[in-house]
Amino acid sequence: MNSGDYNYIWQASDWPYWRFDLAALAGPMAEVSRAQGLLMGRLADVGMVLRDQASLATLTEDVVKTSEIEGEQLNVDSVRSSIARRLGVDIGALAPVDRHVEGVVEMVLDATANCDARVSRERLFGWHAALFPTGYSGLAKIKVGGWRDDANGPMQVVSGPIGRQRVHFEAPPADRLAFETSRFLDWLNGPSSEPPLLKAGLGHLWFITLHPFDDGNGRIARAIGDLLLARADGSPQRFYSLSAQIQRERKAYYDILERSQKRSLDVTEWLAWFLDTLHHAVDQAQHTLDAVLSKARFWQRWASMPFNERQLKLLNKLLDGFDGKLTSSKWAAIAKCSPDTALRDINALLARGVLRKMAAGGRSTSYVLDGPPAGKAHE
Repeated sequence: MNSGDYNYIWQASDWPYWRFDLAALAGPMAEVSRAQGLLMGRLADVGMVLRDQASLATLTEDVVKTSEIEGEQLNVDSVRSSIARRLGVDIGALAPVDRHVEGVVEMVLDATANCDARVSRERLFGWHAALFPTGYSGLAKIKVGGWRDDANGPMQVVSGPIGRQRVHFEAPPADRLAFETSRFLDWLNGPSSEPPLLKAGLGHLWFITLHPFDDGNGRIARAIGDLLLARADGSPQRFYSLSAQIQRERKAYYDILERSQKRSLDVTEWLAWFLDTLHHAVDQAQHTLDAVLSKARFWQRWASMPFNERQLKLLNKLLDGFDGKLTSSKWAAIAKCSPDTALRDINALLARGVLRKMAAGGRSTSYVLDGPPAGKAHE
């Protein structure tokens, strides 16, 4: 589609009047609603404690993955501890949490738990300040808690080495931001003719287009999308993570965003991609719920068995999805104990039938949870 005499959609004469083919999107919307209904039906049967655990797992993944999309790795245990403390969910010993993790958690939880509250300029500034508590993005000092000023030139999304950089997108100039963001927030907070799921997709795209901050625009756009999805669901409690699904499809995400910026204000393709990704996210949440139920069954099975603190810590790591293979050396490193102590811990669990050895022996010997249902779910 020819974009006419402009490079980016915000330069179009009909900006920001989004258009889309509702008939083409009706089927995908119905499929998402059906998947959400199936998920909520299962959650209704599991009880409040397990729903809280499922929500904790979802929010942890959401916080970790929205940062990972931007190339930033957060400590999963720190994120889980921060969310658990704020939600009042008991997960045993809490991991130490730094203020950067706290900031991302604070933004995501405020967007979802307070989804019905008005989104103001000051609220967005607060999210931005929470993301950058030191006033720096990496080594670069940035303007925090305020719209960008373009002091160093136009806001551009670029890739490639210096001197041969490719410009993927250029945002509206800073002197338009007061007007543009005010118009966006009026739409965000006001009644809309768009179906709620489509409004979530439009809000995500619209904020990305404005790119009003020096950094953090992607994370805040996804938080706005989550806020609108929570409104659409009629519940602040989250059981699926769109950010986690976007991370799985990261290249496609950036490709569709770039194409959408350079076409017309007919954003049917973007909304179709958004709904498809959302559908996958809801389907993936079924696996998250499976893992939560599996973990609950595991601890019910071994409720009468005494475990030491190290064993509890490592078993929970296995149940939460251990990265790679569990060996005695990894046990020692994670539990902060000697190799001999790690081996004693492991041998005690082998003798009780809690763990079993994988086939490979010697130094590469690894261990998994044994027996149904938990062991098979996490090998």
